[in-house]
Parts: sequence; C-alpha cells; structure tokens
Amino acid sequence: MSKQKWIAGVDEVGRGPLAGAVVAAAVILDPDNPITGLTDSKKLTEKKREILSSEIKQKSLCWALGRAEIEEIDEINILQASLLAMKRAVEALSTEPDHCLIDGNRCPDLKCSSEAIVKGDLKIQSIGAASIIAKVARDNEMVELDSRYPGYGLAKHKGYPTKFHIQALEDLGVTPIHRTSFAPVRKILERSV
Repeated sequence: MSKQKWIAGVDEVGRGPLAGAVVAAAVILDPDNPITGLTDSKKLTEKKREILSSEIKQKSLCWALGRAEIEEIDEINILQASLLAMKRAVEALSTEPDHCLIDGNRCPDLKCSSEAIVKGDLKIQSIGAASIIAKVARDNEMVELDSRYPGYGLAKHKGYPTKFHIQALEDLGVTPIHRTSFAPVRKILERSV
C-alpha cells in the first residue's frame, strides 16, 4: 500500500500594509475530519474567520505560522519577505509535508516539491485554511499594536494604507512598526529630514 502523501496549503497575509510583519501559515488538513466553509480569508467576516481559525487549529493534522519582521521586509523587499515567511511556516510544521500548494505565482525555496496556484485560497481548501489562520493571527497582532501606538487606527485598517492611516503618519510621525521601504512611509520620512 502506498504511503499517505502529506500536502500542505500555504498562504501569507500582510503584503500591502505600511506597518507590521508579514505573517504566513501552512496547514495540512485531515481528510477524515473535514471543515466546511474554507475559502479566501478576505471573503469571510471577521467573526467567521475567528470561528474557522480555531476549528482549523483543532481539526487539521498540523498547522504552523511563520513570519518576516519589519526589518527583514525593509532589507530584502516585501516579495522576498513573504516567501521567507512561507518557508518558515512550512519548516515549523510538526509533520514534514511531501508537497506544498502555495497561494500566488511564486514558490519559496522548500525541501519538498511545491507548486504555486494563483487564487489558490479560493480553489484549494488547505490554502484557504492557511489564509484564514494567517489573517486572524496578523489581525490580532495589529489590534495589540494599536494599543501600543494609539492614534494610527491600526485595529481598524490593520496597517493598510488608508487615507486615515496616511494622515496619522503625517500628523504623528513614523513609528518603529512602520515599513520604511514603502513609498508612503519613505516620503514622510524624507520630508521630515
């Protein structure tokens, strides 16, 4: 009998924001313990994501998070940082996958085989699961950062470049959690020199 193949779904969250880390997740689902409603995390309400996130953590064979910090994003660029976060998530899994399905059009450098699937979080359940737990983890982090850096509205926009966020950067200045390599942040820093 052929050995069961472990296939992990991998996705990252937080490429677009001006603040915070980029967070990735890798999930190996349990075929005998299905989860209903897995899809792209952006298609779900916050409450539904929270519920699904804990269900995924309970029912999947294994899951892990990986991240790339602000300094890494500024140093190696957001694409490379996203790939690094995904690689870290896969390497943190308690079961080593035989194959990884990656959301997007690029694969991180992994020990196992992998394939990139554009809009994978809509098509592949394990990628949808990864997108949900990564999003919930990052959103919770931004809520926590909001209490440390009040006035930027991080709990609301999660670090994305909203009009409010950019105005807050103009008024309050750039914090250590802002990505200085991102144009809106860089421009404000250049003006304040």
